[in-house]
Amino acid sequence: MRGPRPESVPGLVARACALVGLLDVAGGVFPRFRHSRMHTFAEVLPGSFGPFAAALSLSAGVLLLLLAHGLRRGKRRAWRAAVVLLPAGAVAQFVYRHSIVGALISVALLVPLLLHRDQFAALPDPRSRWRALANFVLMGAGSLGLGLIIVSVHPRRMIGDPSLADRITHVLYGLFGFEGPVDYQGNTSWTVAFSLGALGWITAVTTIYLAFRPEHPAARLTEDDEVRLRALLDKHGRRDSLGHFALRRDKAVVFSPSGKAAVTYRVVSGVMLASGDPIGDVEAWPGAIERFMDEAKAHSWTPAVMGCSETGGEVWTRETGLDALELGDEAVVDVADFSLAGRAMRNVRQMVKRIERAGYETRVRRVRDLGEGELERIRLASEDWRGTDTERGFSMALGRVGDPSDGDCLIATAHKADEVPGEYGDLKAILHFVPWGPDGASLDLMRRDRSADPGMNELLIVAALQAAPKFGITRVSLNFAMFRSALARGEKIGAGPVLRAWRGLLVFLSRWFQIESLYKFNAKFQPRWEPRFVVYRASGDLPRIGFAAMQAEGFVNLALPLPRFLRRRSKAARVCAHTVAERDVRAA
Repeated sequence: MRGPRPESVPGLVARACALVGLLDVAGGVFPRFRHSRMHTFAEVLPGSFGPFAAALSLSAGVLLLLLAHGLRRGKRRAWRAAVVLLPAGAVAQFVYRHSIVGALISVALLVPLLLHRDQFAALPDPRSRWRALANFVLMGAGSLGLGLIIVSVHPRRMIGDPSLADRITHVLYGLFGFEGPVDYQGNTSWTVAFSLGALGWITAVTTIYLAFRPEHPAARLTEDDEVRLRALLDKHGRRDSLGHFALRRDKAVVFSPSGKAAVTYRVVSGVMLASGDPIGDVEAWPGAIERFMDEAKAHSWTPAVMGCSETGGEVWTRETGLDALELGDEAVVDVADFSLAGRAMRNVRQMVKRIERAGYETRVRRVRDLGEGELERIRLASEDWRGTDTERGFSMALGRVGDPSDGDCLIATAHKADEVPGEYGDLKAILHFVPWGPDGASLDLMRRDRSADPGMNELLIVAALQAAPKFGITRVSLNFAMFRSALARGEKIGAGPVLRAWRGLLVFLSRWFQIESLYKFNAKFQPRWEPRFVVYRASGDLPRIGFAAMQAEGFVNLALPLPRFLRRRSKAARVCAHTVAERDVRAA
């Protein structure tokens, strides 16, 4: 594993801007700071320390703090804003404070920006209107908290003893430019009013800018991209069990110069996240990987690959100089070797027999063989039985069920005729598999009715494995088990204290992320384990990559989902519409 990279010029400039921003905010908020020994460093603050200058100081500090992240990533727009803000600050230093030192320090920070402007060429990230709402919420909360500090740091000049409610009211009024219920002696009222007004102005301007700037939505696969990817999968799809998941339509794609290989990805929180191996001819992988790295460099994104195979990891590290770390293991069952006989399969065998005696039956079919009415019921049931507000999965999830273009996918369903049919008839559970070349299948999703008997997933996996030869399938990829080897070795006799502690942590985290449960579920079917790797640039990037991966997989959701009762109402309406349509067809 590599050590941390040396600090780049954009990183140093970003740190300097963040430090100046913090001093600006401190100088504009805390009266005692203006007379402390740190006062000499605070001369970088634009403006004098009068009422109007305190607002200027606060505004400049907040803006510099907002720009620091973009400067660290070498963003061109952040560089332009800093180049405008720093001279303005220098002018304010000289005009309001007559401070030559303060002006020189602002100019000193401007010099490296101009000298190294070629290192601030990164293009903007994909964005949407949601950024404006997020900015309004976060900036509003920050302004409220900072405003309470501004209102409360003048206790000796405050008239009376206003309550917390009065102070919050004063902050809210001040953010909108109105006078609140708190009074001060002297010109402190003007200082507080200008400072609160500055915070409100910054919140409003940044929100309006994010709302009305040109929108660059997250990339999507075009129809042409999908056609080209399907052609590559037809020729080379047998090599990687995750290949078909490259057809997720919330991914972007870069092709090699020859067009014989491609890498699909999604940008999440500044991380350019690929999954699985490149698609296509192995000999053309380097060209696609080079295009991927060029795109990451152009936007200053952090490159990362989740879940690549050992071969894929070797090519990625050889071509890019990145590092690889084992992430877990994929469970693969060879159909010819699968059997319910034997002591090792006793628990699965007993569970399946018990469920079959309870009256459940299974059906395994290609998507193309299902009628549209049944497919729609399966889609709606899959969404309703998801169990979470957001769709989970990225590296091993297709993100759709029953699409006409996915006719080769397999759907295994469990049925039980009840006295009172449910919302989706006798349907009780669903498994969806995507193609893995001409002779394989990869498990995409598992969904079941919460009122159904336990063991639906085991029942359908066994049904799919037993029906696989009929479809020419010789191997089936099940779930991915993160840190499988650590869990397996840590529970054996003779495991050391470090390994046992690591396993204990994984078991604890399994309460939220199903780490141990997925491993034990996969192990029931006696699979062979294929290692999967994460590819990364430096060890310092791993926390950021991990957070981006959790966002992509749906474990962390920063967006605002549609209220569940509205989604249920919409689904009920669609079920009703399809039922009526089916009756009309039968009547005709």
